[in-house]
Amino acid sequence: MTGTTKVRRVGAAKPPTRASKLLQNRWAGIAGLLIALLAPFVNASGYALSVMTSAAIFVMLAAGLNIVVGYCGLLDLGYVAFFAVGAYTSGVLSTRFDLPLLVTVPAVIVVTVIAGIVIGAPTLRLRSDYLAIVTLGFGEIIRITANNLDVTGGPSGIYGIPHLTDSPVVFYYVTVVVVSLAVLGAARLGRSRLGRAWRFVREDEDAAEAMGVHTYRVKLAAYIAGAVWGGLAGVLFAAQLSAISPTSFTFLQSALVLMAVVLGGMGSIPGVVIGAVVISILPEILRDLADYRFFIFGVLLIAVMILRPQGLWPARSKEVS
Repeated sequence: MTGTTKVRRVGAAKPPTRASKLLQNRWAGIAGLLIALLAPFVNASGYALSVMTSAAIFVMLAAGLNIVVGYCGLLDLGYVAFFAVGAYTSGVLSTRFDLPLLVTVPAVIVVTVIAGIVIGAPTLRLRSDYLAIVTLGFGEIIRITANNLDVTGGPSGIYGIPHLTDSPVVFYYVTVVVVSLAVLGAARLGRSRLGRAWRFVREDEDAAEAMGVHTYRVKLAAYIAGAVWGGLAGVLFAAQLSAISPTSFTFLQSALVLMAVVLGGMGSIPGVVIGAVVISILPEILRDLADYRFFIFGVLLIAVMILRPQGLWPARSKEVS
């Protein structure tokens, strides 16, 4: 038999339609960035800028968790721990030593890498539900520890964290630029050799190990990368509010970030961005409905999950020859 036969992976999606080709176009990302850059020209009120900045930080969190869950297939229910580590590290250094927040970034990266190793090294030999339960436990340990230490301010937290800039508009644009670079970096990681190893582990860990992939190191690399993304998002969070406390880093936050990844499409960077924006902004759109807004928010999420179980913008499997 001559010629080349294309084989489609089992469970892969149908051939792309014209609409899906448009969505997969690289210009879609540029269009999304332009929307973010032009948004303050539509509404530059303090409330709108606060919501949009929070949404951008949430996008960075979702992009980091997507490395762990979407690329590598590790169910992490305690991702907010790295968010807290980054925020508290920058907060403690800036308030105790009078350092500019930007100067604390290298320390945040180092501390989050160490946290990723300390938390990931003993837990990543576990799989499935066991891994999820352990990561959930670590997330709560970080929060309770911050709640009981004097250096972190205890239940009251840390106040007086310096802003990166006094202008909310400038800070919004700084956040958009940082988050855009983080999203681009996550996308590049997903297309790298390491990213392919993550997908092999996600699809079949035993087969990946049989083919020579050091699955433990690969999983630890994903966990550390996700930790760095979460820690840097914590720096932006601390800079935005200038005050942090343990109540900002509950399990609900981890659940919402995971929901954004699943809603948008696990392993899909555009999907994760859309999912994060929907999860962060939709409750604010429904704010006028008072007590009913979270009920309607939940109903809408359930409806999307039923109608689009693969996510709003699922990752497309490529054909191999």
